[in-house]
Amino acid sequence: MSAHHHHVDPDAGDARVFWAVFVNLALTVAQIVGGLLSGSLALIADAIHNLSDAISLIIAFIARKIARTPANETMPFGYGRAEIVAALVNYTTLIVIGMYLVYEAIFRFFDPQAIDGWVVVIIAGFALMVDAVTALLTYTLSKQSMNMRAAFLHNVADALGSIGVIIAGIAILIYDWRLVDPLVTLLIAGYILWQSFSEIGAVIHILMLGSPPELDTLKLIDKIKSIEGVADMHHVHLWQMQEHTNAFDAHLVIAEGHWTNADAIKHQAKKLIDQEFAISHSTFEIECSNHACNAPTVIGH
Repeated sequence: MSAHHHHVDPDAGDARVFWAVFVNLALTVAQIVGGLLSGSLALIADAIHNLSDAISLIIAFIARKIARTPANETMPFGYGRAEIVAALVNYTTLIVIGMYLVYEAIFRFFDPQAIDGWVVVIIAGFALMVDAVTALLTYTLSKQSMNMRAAFLHNVADALGSIGVIIAGIAILIYDWRLVDPLVTLLIAGYILWQSFSEIGAVIHILMLGSPPELDTLKLIDKIKSIEGVADMHHVHLWQMQEHTNAFDAHLVIAEGHWTNADAIKHQAKKLIDQEFAISHSTFEIECSNHACNAPTVIGH
C-alpha cells in the first residue's frame, strides 16, 4: 500500500509560490479600486477573497520553508507539521470569509446599489487571467501537499468568483438587474464554504494524531499477530506525523518458547509494515508472554 509522490524541486516550488503571491497582490489592489469605483459588492467580495489568496500563499510559502528545518532537541519530530498548521489557518480563514460574504450579500438584497457594469466586467476579466496564472503556478504543488492544496483551492474559488462577477456585470449591462450582484456573491460564498468544510476535516485529523485514512488499523494488527512467535499485541498507536509520513508503535508480546528469536520477530514485524503498509517509522516494545502488561487495551493506552 505504498504511495508514490512526484516531487517538485523545493527552490523551483518556492519561486512559483513567490510569483503567485506577487500577481495576486497586484490583482487585489486593482479589484478593490474597481469595486469602489463601480459600486459592485461582488467585485469587492472577489477582491477580499483574492487578498486571502495572497495571504494564504504567503502562509504556505513560509510553512514550506519552516517544514524543511531538521529535527532538534526541542522538536524531535521535525517541523513538517508547519504545513498542516498552515493549511488549518487557510481553511479557517476561508470559512470566515465565506460567512462574511453571505452576511454582506443578504444585506445587499434589501438595499440594492447602483453598479457600473463595464468596470465590473473589465476588472473581473483581468482577475480571471491572473487566477489562471496562479493556478498554473500552484497546481503541481497542490497535488503533493495539503498546505499548497489549501492555497490552490483559495485560487480556484477566486477563479469561479471572477467568472460569476463577469456574468453579474453582463446581466447588469443588459438587463440592469442589480440583484444579480448579491446573488453571485452568495454563490461564491457557498462554494468557498463547501470546499473549506470538505477539506478541513483531513487537516484536523492529522493534528489530532488520527490514523492514516487509507490504512486499516485492525487489518495491520491482524497481519502482525499472524507472524510466527507473536502471541499478542497491544497499546497500538498508528498516526500521521506529516501528510505523507506515517508512524507506528506498539507492545509486541513474544510467544512462550520464542524469546530467543525476539529480535528476529521484531525485525520481521517492522519489515512487514514497511513493505505492506508503507510505514517506515515504527517502534516495538518487546514483552515476554509470561510478563506482559496486565489487561491492556489493544489500541492506545
